[in-house]
Amino acid sequence: MAAQVTQAEVIQARSIPFAAISSVNYQRVTSDRGQLLAQRKAPENPEVSKLLRDARKLVEARNFAGAIELYQQAASLDPKNPRIFSAIGYLETQLNQFDAAAVAYRQAIGLDPKNPDFEYALGFVLGSLNDNGGAAAAYQRAIQLNRRNIEAYLGLGAVLVRQQDYTGAMTAYRQVLALDARNAKAHEAIGAMLIQQKRPKEAIVSLQRAAQLAPRSSSIQVNLGVAWLIQGNTRAGLAAFERASSLSPRNAELHLQVGKLLQAQGDLPDALKAYQKASAINPSLMEAQESIAQVYLDQQDYLLAIITYRRLINLAPQNANAYYGFGVALKARDRRDEARAAFEQALDLYQQQGNTAGIQKTQEMLQQLK
Repeated sequence: MAAQVTQAEVIQARSIPFAAISSVNYQRVTSDRGQLLAQRKAPENPEVSKLLRDARKLVEARNFAGAIELYQQAASLDPKNPRIFSAIGYLETQLNQFDAAAVAYRQAIGLDPKNPDFEYALGFVLGSLNDNGGAAAAYQRAIQLNRRNIEAYLGLGAVLVRQQDYTGAMTAYRQVLALDARNAKAHEAIGAMLIQQKRPKEAIVSLQRAAQLAPRSSSIQVNLGVAWLIQGNTRAGLAAFERASSLSPRNAELHLQVGKLLQAQGDLPDALKAYQKASAINPSLMEAQESIAQVYLDQQDYLLAIITYRRLINLAPQNANAYYGFGVALKARDRRDEARAAFEQALDLYQQQGNTAGIQKTQEMLQQLK
């Protein structure tokens, strides 16, 4: 049972809710109320008006970098307009430039300190920068400005969970349910938090309620599967992961995690299918390629393992594990010289990484080839 719990914890750590809850409706808030409102009140300066119109066209064309340049020009001409800075923050966020986004939102807040949407957006950006304390403070300010801001409560709960302030997080999520008892995101967040606290029985109750309210949510099924596994119900856990896969057939990460779960349960054929689905959806997902090769090794299909590891090495030439697995497969086929070369390359990479376990196992393999 311990192996199952470990696998469940790995999957839970990679799952969606804690990363995504704070971003729920972020685009609605910052785009519709920030970037768009930058143009709602026409500025007196006709040059600024033209810059905003042109920036809007670039946003619609998804040329965010170009739009930022125009908004910055507009800001230099109209430095007292908080909506322009909000627009810049929104676009920097779309480019994952969170430091720049935080600067822009702080400028917007400095000009309009009573705007809860600006504070909410700043909370999201700071959370993305792993500044959980700063994010929590921003979400709390957003709540003070709007006590019915459900998204801010959800964001606050998420960053408090990261800080392991489970009491505070539960208070935030309960406040969401007080405002909206049918909020599936809050029920899911409570369930995911209870998983982190190793309280799977209670987590299942919350997650089942979330699943009733949002039957098309794959992330709820992921967390439900994890909770069942931790409680020791492998069959229910597998069923939940299968439902998650069917709900998000184009989610490569999800198929990867289902494969890991199946592999941990010893179901290598189905694990291989899951990994292959993940790789087909996202060919650049190196972990899926590596897992496929590992399954071939476990099945003693060394020829296919060699082919897969060679492809992986071409895609990721600094992957020490790929060279090591390549060497194992070559050694099993009695291709000793090639195996020795692969292990030597793996050893060099492991030494560069300071990977003691990798160094030791590779040295043992090289010793066997002497």
